[in-house]
Amino acid sequence: MSDYGILGRALHRMMLGSTAVAETGFSIDQALSKARQPADVGQGRHVFVSGLARAGTTALMRRIHAGGAFRSLTYADMPFVLAPNLWSMIRGGRVKRIEAGERAHGDGVIVDAESPESLDEVFWRIFDGESYIRPDRLLPHDPDTALTDRFTAYVGAILASSGDRRYLSKNNNNVLRLPALARTFPNAVILVPFRAPLDHAGSLLSQHRRFGERHASDAFSADYMRWLVHHEFGGDHRPFATHDLSEHAPDTLAYWLDQWIGVHTHLLRSAPEAAQFVCYEDLCDDAALWPALAARLGIDAGAGSDAPFVRAAARPPGDPLPAAQLARAEEIYATLRQRARAPLRAAA
Repeated sequence: MSDYGILGRALHRMMLGSTAVAETGFSIDQALSKARQPADVGQGRHVFVSGLARAGTTALMRRIHAGGAFRSLTYADMPFVLAPNLWSMIRGGRVKRIEAGERAHGDGVIVDAESPESLDEVFWRIFDGESYIRPDRLLPHDPDTALTDRFTAYVGAILASSGDRRYLSKNNNNVLRLPALARTFPNAVILVPFRAPLDHAGSLLSQHRRFGERHASDAFSADYMRWLVHHEFGGDHRPFATHDLSEHAPDTLAYWLDQWIGVHTHLLRSAPEAAQFVCYEDLCDDAALWPALAARLGIDAGAGSDAPFVRAAARPPGDPLPAAQLARAEEIYATLRQRARAPLRAAA
């Protein structure tokens, strides 16, 4: 983000920061791609990966994408994420070279122009942001049929830009609208990764501090995250309001454990029955889990094997947490693991 020059930043502000320009780009792109969009895009076997940030969503999405069966939005689509066909015409089919490097999270994930990324939330912000984005939180989102039809056409345009027929999305904010996605794409697979509560909460706290410092020193970085509706942590953190918000300060582990408890309680209650929960610890430790998932997705389990699922380093001891909070988190984690294993055992 901080590597963009003056012209690059200006283009991002125009295409992502201006609702009118973004809507115009979307309309032009629809006109350009309409004839090439798959007629049955709404019935496609697409894949949506969504969970609380730091749950392993990126690792899972990248492993699925490695097989080459899917079209995902990538850094090469920025900043014309609502108009991929128009952007391809403008750049003459050439992809700007982005030097491979570690992403801003400092977690060892290497990205370049072709790396898939969470970018389709721009659609929901531009066309319906007022219904769910608040200055201090993100509300559960239930888009109407007219808007989900428009989103279907958006997915169709993304597929038309490459000729692929299956779409892969990693969008943590979809936690807020999973039932709507299941209704809109009845044949899609929804994957909901989750992670052990204390490790997960510790990772969120670490990233919150990291991005808080970054946003305080780099205004464009803060704007970039706001345009993409990445409020998971940092200077403009806005929690998912799927539950009573924590009374603890965001700079404490107790706050992030409350977030973990609230979001996963919501997911257990509201995620579509067909959604596949995925335990990241099991994905790392159980050699049979990934092939079972790959079979359900209809992809080659061997693709991306050079990037295995790896547990993060253990969380160092921190401030003591209330026993009741810890017990509740572990209870939810056990329930999630049971729900994650049942469908795959049944399909085996």
